[in-house]
Amino acid sequence: MQQSNAYIITFSVILTVVLGLLLSGTSQVLGPMQREAEALDKKKQILGAVISGEEIAAMTPQEVNEYYTNRISSVVVDINGEEVTEQNGAAVTAETVDIAKNYKKPAEERLYPVFIYHAEGSSDKVESYIFPLYGAGLWDAIWGFIALDTDMNTVGGITLAHAGETPGLGARITEPGVQARYVGKEIFDDSGDLVAVEMQKGEGKDYSSQPHQIDGMSGATITGKGVNNMLKDYLGHYQAYIESKKSNQAVAAL
Repeated sequence: MQQSNAYIITFSVILTVVLGLLLSGTSQVLGPMQREAEALDKKKQILGAVISGEEIAAMTPQEVNEYYTNRISSVVVDINGEEVTEQNGAAVTAETVDIAKNYKKPAEERLYPVFIYHAEGSSDKVESYIFPLYGAGLWDAIWGFIALDTDMNTVGGITLAHAGETPGLGARITEPGVQARYVGKEIFDDSGDLVAVEMQKGEGKDYSSQPHQIDGMSGATITGKGVNNMLKDYLGHYQAYIESKKSNQAVAAL
């Protein structure tokens, strides 16, 4: 039986409203779960700069949260290394800073989280400082976290991730073996200039005696350059904070 135009329009409107309500309700229900999962993943990435991926993989979500709470504290700083506690009248925490959104702002307007890794059972003893990284790879965004030892120079560990690098090539930045190449490298040269750590073109050479260079990834030169630029840029943005910590340590040693 042919239906009138009014019937069809009414039915379409009712169907649209019902579907809209269902989608809205689903979003309300799943939203908190999604945010909790995102927060957990971020904690794993942060911790991945200071403990092994195998150790993290063996933890339950509750254990990850407990480990993070017990071992990590955090601050937010600006590009001058000054601590920021609020912005536009709202409180600011390192865990809630969206690095990707901040990346779209001019460097001097961004917020820069710092995650501080403490010794087990001692909130006063610091073992590492962990800094977020963000940049561009071959096809899409790349990001990660780099840990510096308390000398604020030696790399203690790094985690790297990507949104769309080529499988088997640029995507290898997520491999533990590639990330392990950064451990023990230094970000300042003998003159005190920030040079970061550079992934070289090609793969298979020995850079163990080079404090600022690591072996590259075959067929992934552009991704490697993206990682190099990301490291140099973001460590540069944190340089004022890093230098202030180095100065405080020098004074304490007197």
